[in-house]
Amino acid sequence: MKIDSNNFGKLTIAVLALALSFTTPAMANDGGKGTPKTELKFIGDVENQPVFELNLANKVEDEYTVTFRDEYGNVLFSDKFKGAGLTRKFMLKSDDFSDAVVNVTVKSKSGNITEVYSINRSQTYVEETQVNKVK
Repeated sequence: MKIDSNNFGKLTIAVLALALSFTTPAMANDGGKGTPKTELKFIGDVENQPVFELNLANKVEDEYTVTFRDEYGNVLFSDKFKGAGLTRKFMLKSDDFSDAVVNVTVKSKSGNITEVYSINRSQTYVEETQVNKVK
């Protein structure tokens, strides 16, 4: 009796794929359901001042502390606010910001969770020359 090794390989791959498709990850914690979901993003400049938007998608009301620090640890801005599902916008002065690294710390009081974002700003000058055929 002869066994075709090509069919055996295909059968093994099919069984392995089927087994892996029904697996679920086992989480040691609650899968992140109680942790606040934050997002800090750059949304543009207003009068040459950078503006950032902080989104807190947490459904539980909490007290948050947001602190902007320069690379030397000096506090540029700090604010506390309460709520759930908040969106806040922050504008930094370019004099304080320049090309230095700024760290943003978002701390949840009741959840005792701290998230840190790093903002790197750099300016470059790009000159581009194009040559196009007219006729």
